[in-house]
Amino acid sequence: MSANAQNSEMLYRELGSTGEKVSVIGLGGWHIGLDKVDEELSLKIIQTAIDRGITFMDNSWDYNGGISEQRMGKALKGGYRDKAFLMTKIDGRSKKEAAKQIDESLKRLQVDYIDLAQHHEIIRYEDPYRIFDPEGAQVAFLEAQEAGKIRYIGFTGHKDPQIHLKMLEVAEENGFKFDSVQMPLNVMDAHYRSFAQQVVPKLVERNIGILAMKTMANGILLRSNTVTPIECLHYALNLPTSVVITGIDSLEILEQAFEAVRTFKPMDQQQVDEILKKTAKAAVTGQYEPFKTSSIFDSTAQNPQWLGDEPQRLQALMPN
Repeated sequence: MSANAQNSEMLYRELGSTGEKVSVIGLGGWHIGLDKVDEELSLKIIQTAIDRGITFMDNSWDYNGGISEQRMGKALKGGYRDKAFLMTKIDGRSKKEAAKQIDESLKRLQVDYIDLAQHHEIIRYEDPYRIFDPEGAQVAFLEAQEAGKIRYIGFTGHKDPQIHLKMLEVAEENGFKFDSVQMPLNVMDAHYRSFAQQVVPKLVERNIGILAMKTMANGILLRSNTVTPIECLHYALNLPTSVVITGIDSLEILEQAFEAVRTFKPMDQQQVDEILKKTAKAAVTGQYEPFKTSSIFDSTAQNPQWLGDEPQRLQALMPN
């Protein structure tokens, strides 16, 4: 697979124990489907990113009502698919709903297979149990993997590091090791309900690919007036991340991502502490990480029908 081809403008890292080398910058899928980004521009952003060495393409079944996946599919035509490591996320918790969403994503993306499919928005303590139920989404993922529809399996979440740890625990109880885990890793996270402190060490220990998201939280972190976009990206790159996913809605923001890579040098603890000192006061209540402290970012909470039915064996326990 030529997604491993390296480009001098980009850095590449191993994705956990998969043997895949991926670009340290991942192109966020949500932004490319926004109304303010017309289709022509979104395709140009994706193809320019790939031409310059970004291989990791982020997406989700639910982004912008499917528009993000549709645009990604169009952009990957003409030889671009072979240069990309394609990821998407699936909301379904039941086997039936997850299988349907996987097939819909494949159709929208116009591809035969997805490199990495991830269980999306693990934000409730019951999510791991539903996914690993005998009727759960993990069965659909494993069957899709066996059928060649997906290559690797991961999960994402933005709410609480303890829920991530529960997902890892339930997976281990079921004899399964994830290939990747995606979570908020940013300059505020270190001070409040920290994924970097609680989850990252467990993933390093297990050699699971670490995917950073919400490095600027769609610009919300920058409203604290404490750090620059480049500092945000450098901080996330300095963690043991495989990929730092960042939203890109213009060619200027794409250039910013490449500038961050060009200027990145591994930081020692003193340098990291200096950055974190800037954000300590602003971060202490979690106000600049509303994905942790509110339901604003919880798309599955707003659309519970995406999750599918509860397992029948649990429904059978309910009194008539």
